[in-house]
Amino acid sequence: MSEFDILVDKLLEQKPELTRDSIKEQIKQKKEKIGAGYLTDQGALFLIASDFGISLSGPLKVEMGLKDLYAGAKEISLETRVLNVSPAKQFSRKDGSPFYLRTMTVYDTNLTASVKLWDDKANLPGIENIKPGDLIKIIKAYVKSDLNGSPTINIGSGSNIEITDNKSEIPTIDKITKDISELQEGQKDLVITGMIDGVVNSMEFTNSRGQPGKALRMRLKGKEGSAMRVVLWGKDESDIPNMISQGAKVRLLGINIKNGNQGLEIHGNDSTIIEIEGGKEAEPLIVRILSIVTTENGKNMILGINNNKNIYNITEHSNSSICNEGDIIECMPSKVYGNSVTLDNNSFVRKLENDESIPSLAKIRTKINEVKVDGNYCIESIVLKIPERREIQTKSGESVLLSEMFVEDDTGQIWVKAWRNQARLIDKCELGEIISITGVNAKAGLEGRIELTLTAFSKITKKN
Repeated sequence: MSEFDILVDKLLEQKPELTRDSIKEQIKQKKEKIGAGYLTDQGALFLIASDFGISLSGPLKVEMGLKDLYAGAKEISLETRVLNVSPAKQFSRKDGSPFYLRTMTVYDTNLTASVKLWDDKANLPGIENIKPGDLIKIIKAYVKSDLNGSPTINIGSGSNIEITDNKSEIPTIDKITKDISELQEGQKDLVITGMIDGVVNSMEFTNSRGQPGKALRMRLKGKEGSAMRVVLWGKDESDIPNMISQGAKVRLLGINIKNGNQGLEIHGNDSTIIEIEGGKEAEPLIVRILSIVTTENGKNMILGINNNKNIYNITEHSNSSICNEGDIIECMPSKVYGNSVTLDNNSFVRKLENDESIPSLAKIRTKINEVKVDGNYCIESIVLKIPERREIQTKSGESVLLSEMFVEDDTGQIWVKAWRNQARLIDKCELGEIISITGVNAKAGLEGRIELTLTAFSKITKKN
C-alpha cells in the first residue's frame, strides 16, 4: 500500500462520515483552488485534514519536488539548484537575544522556493562558497507559509544542506536565463540578461518606517531593442565594478517583474546577484561641456559629448569648477557606468584647446519630429501652454510633484514633463518664451504619443 493510501485510511478512521470518493473530490477542489502545478494529491490531503482539525501522523521522509511542498510538512528532503544566496543578517528576539538568518532561493524543473537558514545554519561551513546553479540536497527541513501563503523551506537545528555532484534533470542557470524581451508582469525569481543602456546610479531614501534605505538603478536593453528600468533595493555602487563599458552585458539572478509608473520594471533586493561583463580599466575621456547644473549640495551635474556624439552624464563631486559650458575637457573618471561618469577628488581633469571634431550644442540639437522613444536629446522650442503643476499619487502612496508644458518648433509639438525637484525648472517658463532644453529623455506617453522628461542633468535656458 502506498503512503498516500495509508494517509487516506488514517483520515477515514478519524472522519468515518467521509468516503474515498468524497476525499478524491475535495483533493480535486483543493488543487483547482491553489492552481495547477503547485500541489500534489498527497499535499492536498494534508490541507483537507487540517480543515477538519486533524493532524495526519507519519510525516513525509521521502524526497520531494518543490511542487510537493505544503505548509506543515516536516523532515522533508529534496534535491534542487541554487538561484541566489543572501548575506547572513543578525536580528534580535523579543527577549533581546541575537539570532542569524540567511535566505536562499532555489529552483527545480517546475518552480522556485525560498529557503531560510536559521541561527548556526545561517553560517554553515562552506555556505559562502555556494554559487548560483550549484546542485544541493536539503535534508530534514520543515515547511511554513510566508506572508503571501507560499510554502517556505526552513533549515533549523535538525536540518542540513549538502552540495552534490549528482546528475540532474534540473536545468542549469544558463538554460533558465531570459532576455528582457521575454519578460511579463507578475513573473518572479527570474534570471534575466540585457545590456547597459544609459545611466547607472544609486539612491538613498527613508522608508515608510523611518529607516534609511538604498537602491541601485539602471536601464537594460534586450535583444529586440526594448529597454526596461531596473531597481535593486538594498544594493549600491559597492555591489558593482567601478568601470562598466557602454553596452556591457548584465545578468541579474533573483528578480521580479512589476508594473511601475512607466510600464514594466525589473525589481531585485539584497539577495539579487549582479553579474556584469565588459568591465575595464579607466580610460581618459575627452568631451565638450554642453551644460552644467549645480545641485543644492554643491555637486555639478554636467552633460558632455565626445567626438562620436555619445552623450555622457557626468557627476562632479570635487567642486573644482575648472570648466565652463562649451569647454573641451580631458578627465580620468573614478567610475564609469555606461554613459554615467563620476569625478571626485582623485580624478584627473584638465581643460583642452577647442576641437571642432567634437560637436557644440548648436550642432546636436534635434528637431521635435526626429525625437524617438528612449533617446536623449537637446531641443530648442517655444512654449505654447503655460506650465501646470500638480501632485501625483504613486502606487506606493507617495505624493510627488509633476509639472508639464507644451512646446513646439517648426517641425512639430510635444509635451515636456518634470518630476519632483526638476518640476521647478518648468515652473519658471512662460507662455511664448523660446527655450533651449539640454538632456531630456524621450518616453512613450498616453496613446502612443512621445513625451520628453527632464532628468537631474537637464537644463533649461531662455533665449533672448
